Amino acid sequence: MALIVDVFPARSDNYGYLAHDEATGKTAAIDAPETGPIRAALEARGWTLSDILITHHHQDHVEAIADLKQAYGARVVGPAAEADKISGLDELVGDGDTVTLGETSFQVIATPGHTLGHIVYFDPHGRHLFSADALFSLGVGRMFEGTPGPMWEGIKRLRALPDDTLVYCGHEYTQANARFALSIDPDNRALQQRADVVNSLRSGGRPTIPFELGEDKRANPFLRADAPELARYYGLEGADPAEVFAAIRKGKDNF
Repeated sequence: MALIVDVFPARSDNYGYLAHDEATGKTAAIDAPETGPIRAALEARGWTLSDILITHHHQDHVEAIADLKQAYGARVVGPAAEADKISGLDELVGDGDTVTLGETSFQVIATPGHTLGHIVYFDPHGRHLFSADALFSLGVGRMFEGTPGPMWEGIKRLRALPDDTLVYCGHEYTQANARFALSIDPDNRALQQRADVVNSLRSGGRPTIPFELGEDKRANPFLRADAPELARYYGLEGADPAEVFAAIRKGKDNF
């Protein structure tokens, strides 16, 4: 049986996600950005929260842990590398570990950079990737704690996942990401087409999430830091792609 993913807005620009294992009825919140929207989504679906899967320690991803744990007695799983920064964790996981939700298994992949201990959860059977602030639609998270080399290596691991993977990221940043991407990669036809779709969705008040990873591989400059045209844009021909990645990240920071 399948994993059902419910998508809903939280806070000002976060997304909340409920992952529901049909076979067993177990339901996980992916991160805990805000109590009210998560409880409302559970009630609308008639689901009971059994688990909370945390990706990193930032407040807009952990704020509701205590409330939800008290209300539902949910198991809270999170990154071992950030255990000292997150209250209420019951189970610590890291790169290569597996987290089960009923009959669904998530692979844990380390994606350092946005925070040093950031992890993502990938369901290889259903092709669902919960990337939080590691990978956005047409972008990546701001590099608050990490360095370009390890962050690029983590992004490459996500890029290697199947093209038909559906990506559920932490925020609705796609339109702004598209504007930046077009400024440095203006001749990319896949990016142009994607930007048109994004603008249409947002003008209609619709989300751009989830998105197909394969589309992002062709359009997201951060996933293409080893493309010669992006190296040329920054005058870094022949440089290590991690240097190009760093230049793209700095460019987005200042855009």
